[in-house]
Amino acid sequence: MLLPVLRRLTFLSAILVVILSGPLVHAQDANKLKIGFSIEAMKGERWQTDLDSFTARAKQLGAEVISSDAGGDDDLQLQQVKDMIKAGINVLVVLPHDATKASRIVDAAKSANVKVISYDRLVLNSDVDLYISFDRVEIGRMQAEVLVKHAPTGNYVLIAGSTNDEGAKILHDTQMNVLQPHIARGDIKVIADAYTKEWLPTEAYLFMLQAIASSQGNIAAVLASNDGLAGGAIQALREHNLAGKVPVSGQDADLASVICIAQGTQTMTVYKPIAYEAERAADEAVRLAKGEKPHADRTINNGKTNVPAILLKPVLVTKDDIKTTVVKDGFQTLKSINQGLSPDQQIK
Repeated sequence: MLLPVLRRLTFLSAILVVILSGPLVHAQDANKLKIGFSIEAMKGERWQTDLDSFTARAKQLGAEVISSDAGGDDDLQLQQVKDMIKAGINVLVVLPHDATKASRIVDAAKSANVKVISYDRLVLNSDVDLYISFDRVEIGRMQAEVLVKHAPTGNYVLIAGSTNDEGAKILHDTQMNVLQPHIARGDIKVIADAYTKEWLPTEAYLFMLQAIASSQGNIAAVLASNDGLAGGAIQALREHNLAGKVPVSGQDADLASVICIAQGTQTMTVYKPIAYEAERAADEAVRLAKGEKPHADRTINNGKTNVPAILLKPVLVTKDDIKTTVVKDGFQTLKSINQGLSPDQQIK
């Protein structure tokens, strides 16, 4: 009698193990943190670096990353985020295409109890949990001050970024604050000033051609808000034999612009240690997913609330310090830079 009873108990135990082990495995999967990273458009060399660094850091912290590329389409970005929410993300990191329209994205996430980090650009009029970016006021100040140093008098052209990017407005306003005393004294005159659609270099090129034509080439400096715009402006200047004679600002330390700086056709750029920004965002996303407070050191009002913010320090890059900044950090390589330079321009 004892043997059949033992067999029955063994069989029941095996069934119990199967029943219990199934839900336990699913519970472990469900407990894995999921972070959504919604990118407005994967254009240029910038955002792929952000995504790669973010994903690698999140993986180190035990989180899975679901990413999307909206191709500059606001409605598509909203739908992609809704799909991420359905997939069970705990935190959304969003690089918005339109800072105002993106409030719909934040609303959708918050209604599903998903925390939101506004990445590199601040979503306006929304309940964002954290904003992480580089200090745009400092960037705008750097750009304007360097140009004023090189061109303290004369006609200035200002080429700002996209009107749907709040950061573009901050840059432009800061640049004007630096220029204003010089304008008031009559030393500097702004002869052309406009925002550009979608930060497009082609828009900057066409705008620069118009400025050259209207001033008969009498231009002292070009305050371009990023490297793409600088590249468009430099092309127009080159076609009129003005490249290298007119100081031009930039931002992002793109390879093409670093080469232009080494050649002398662009005066400066602003290097932003992007990998650090992305890794810091991953750290904060995991922290929020665990129910912890973000490690912010200030707040920024987005029109609806004071958003906890982390603003990282940008780095000025000129011809004299290419090696000690972007090359030293491995952001650009000396080999890649020198491939775009003539033998007499090579950086040793």
